[in-house]
Amino acid sequence: MKEEFQPLFQPLTLANGQTIPNRFVLAPMTHTISNEDGTASEREIAFVDSRTKGIGLGITAASYTNVEGKAFPGEPSISKAQDLEGLRRVAETIKANGAKAVVQIHHGGVKALPHLVPDGDVKGPSEVETYGFGQSEPHRARAMTTDEIRQAIEDFGHATSLAIQAGFDGVEIHGANHYLIHQFFSPYYNRREDMWGEPMRFPMAVVDEVVRVANEEGQEDFIIGYRFSPEEAESPGITMSRTKCLVDALIEKPLDYLHVSLSSIQSVTREGEYEGEKRISLLLDWIDNRMPLIGVGSIFNAQDLLAAQETGVPMIALGRSMLLDPAFVEKIESGREADIIDYFDPEREDQHHLPEEIWQAFNSGQYPSPKKQ
Repeated sequence: MKEEFQPLFQPLTLANGQTIPNRFVLAPMTHTISNEDGTASEREIAFVDSRTKGIGLGITAASYTNVEGKAFPGEPSISKAQDLEGLRRVAETIKANGAKAVVQIHHGGVKALPHLVPDGDVKGPSEVETYGFGQSEPHRARAMTTDEIRQAIEDFGHATSLAIQAGFDGVEIHGANHYLIHQFFSPYYNRREDMWGEPMRFPMAVVDEVVRVANEEGQEDFIIGYRFSPEEAESPGITMSRTKCLVDALIEKPLDYLHVSLSSIQSVTREGEYEGEKRISLLLDWIDNRMPLIGVGSIFNAQDLLAAQETGVPMIALGRSMLLDPAFVEKIESGREADIIDYFDPEREDQHHLPEEIWQAFNSGQYPSPKKQ
């Protein structure tokens, strides 16, 4: 490989003692190809196998902790004992490719889809009208009761126990992208006047429950990560100033990494105190080497990768690039970076080796990416 890429192939040891073999992360990607009951399908196993070649840490698609939070058709489940056989196969597949296996635990909250949840009963922090995945019309969601909030927290703990039983190396708490944990942190979605209206309470309660379960089951080296979105377009919404408070709280928890959700790793702050400043630089400054940060977003080729490396982020997640070219990392390592497929070509006979659902998402523009000129 070229010398400038060598730092990306150095191992990284986490606070819990687990060593990630290199700095590449497979980003959690919505694939919509699990079985209807959330168990792993044969197509899903094949897809996971194809997209974890060469990477150091493999994160699964968002997997619901309770069917009441199911936000996508074909979303994986990590909510019940019947899921275990398939979850074990997913974990084994990732680990067989040399990567640490992490399952992303998720609840859709108000973004759950009415036709996928029991009785169409969609709920979150507060009553709101919103759009879900693939919807052209909005749906209404109600406010959760305090008992339902406590149950949701327990469900994240139960999912952690299932992940341990399935042989995963860790879990990533999905606190990003407008889903339940994000919603409780957001002033747009959380308008409660009880104790759960305090924006940090629910996210920290989930973290504490996940940590408690891992420790109770004797898994001191179990990886626990947290993904977050640093800003949102809604008003009043999450700002970088608000996110600084979240980051300050998270780095005091016994977590192993943070993972920022960005459409571009080079993106800048939208508004407020830090307007125009690069988000990834602000986050790295606030974290100050106390915990690894995973950066992600619009890294499609070797030039993008070098630019991402130059930000100083210790781990780099690849999402759409691994969909377009599952050999992305292997090509970097073998000095064939010029051969990376860095654009979507709807005329490719092999369809980028993608499941039909994901190919259609690219072809329709649902997954923004460079196109064939």
